[in-house]
This record gives sequence, C-alpha cells and structure tokens, in this order.
Amino acid sequence: MGSAGGRPDEAPPHEVTVRSFLLGRTPVTNAEYAAFVAEGGAPEPPWWRSPAFGAPDQPVVGVTWLEAAAYARWLADTTGGRWRLPTEAEWERAARGGLVGAATAWGDALPHGEVPESSLDGPWPAGRGRPNGFGLLDMGTIVHEWCLDWYQADYYAVAPRVEPRGPDEGVRRASRGGSWRHHVRWSPPSARSSLPPELRYADYGFRVLEEPGDAR
Repeated sequence: MGSAGGRPDEAPPHEVTVRSFLLGRTPVTNAEYAAFVAEGGAPEPPWWRSPAFGAPDQPVVGVTWLEAAAYARWLADTTGGRWRLPTEAEWERAARGGLVGAATAWGDALPHGEVPESSLDGPWPAGRGRPNGFGLLDMGTIVHEWCLDWYQADYYAVAPRVEPRGPDEGVRRASRGGSWRHHVRWSPPSARSSLPPELRYADYGFRVLEEPGDAR
C-alpha cells in the first residue's frame, strides 16, 4: 500500500493485511441509486435531472459521504448482507487487481481507450472499460469514490498493519479514484484524495463493499 514516487501522503509504502471482501464491479449507478431515492433514503442529487448526468448507466454523483454511507446501510437492510463503504486499504487492494507496485489498475500503462479523450459535459457510462485482474471496472477513473476512513495526510506513519481503518476522527473523509472533469482523468491505485463529508461534487461517487459471512 502506498507509493515512494507519489505525493507525500502516499508514503511510506507498506504492507497491510485485510480480510476477504466483495466489491461492486463499478461505481453505484443512477439506476441503482434511484430505488434508494424513491424510498426517501436521500434527496435527489443536484445533477440528477441534468441531461449530462442523468443516464441510468452513469455513476451517481453529487452524493455526500453521509448519503453514500446511508445507501450502504439501506442496501444491507434490503438484501440482508453486510454492506458498507470500502476502507482506503480495501479500495487500494481492489484497485491493484493483484498487481504489486503497478502504476495503474491494469499494469504499467493505462489500456488504450480506457478514458475518453474528447471534451465531456458529464461522466461517461460505468462499465465501459477493461476489467482489472479482479474483474473490477472503472478503478481509478470516472469519479472520485468515497471511502469509509477519515483522512489524515500522515496516517501511513502510524497506521496498523492489519485492517487499517483510518484515524478515529477528522474533518475530511478519504476518497480514491480519478475524475471525468480533470485534465488527467485517471489516478494510480495509491493516489489519495479527500473531501468534507457534507459536500457534494459533480465528480464524487462511490462503490459499495460486502463483507462475506465467512470473511477471514
């Protein structure tokens, strides 16, 4: 986990252990989030009805960390599973796709055509790219994805080596991944970002994690 060649908050590189888990193959889409909104779990996000953001297969954006966490709880109540947001360690493990130290989720280079190069007014559809080694799509592209942890820039210096879940408190929640509206639309698996949990951005979405019943 981490990188010696990235930003200061990615250092030092270190080994961590996480239990097995299942992760959504893509970020949560508008179609998946719609049932939660319809049942009163959260208000419609700000860009919900915009033509550039409202397609069913686009990732839902403009969701606060609080709403993303509430969606995971709703999903748990609806399905009976143990759903939540992934920790930074779990997200990075998933993004690496079984590779160690690779620059991207697919290896040393981004697959050709993985991210659009043309001008965009909103996020591209989820699931359009190539899966990584774990069969996951869009890891590090399209949207920043909320993580469970509070963010702390120097956390890696004091983080436990087993099941790290971030500091006990903070003012910003951690996030991972790229952004459709950035000049560079992808980020390495080790890249970290953060945002106050009550804010909404047009390039912030999330994916959900399920803890298997026999997770070890």
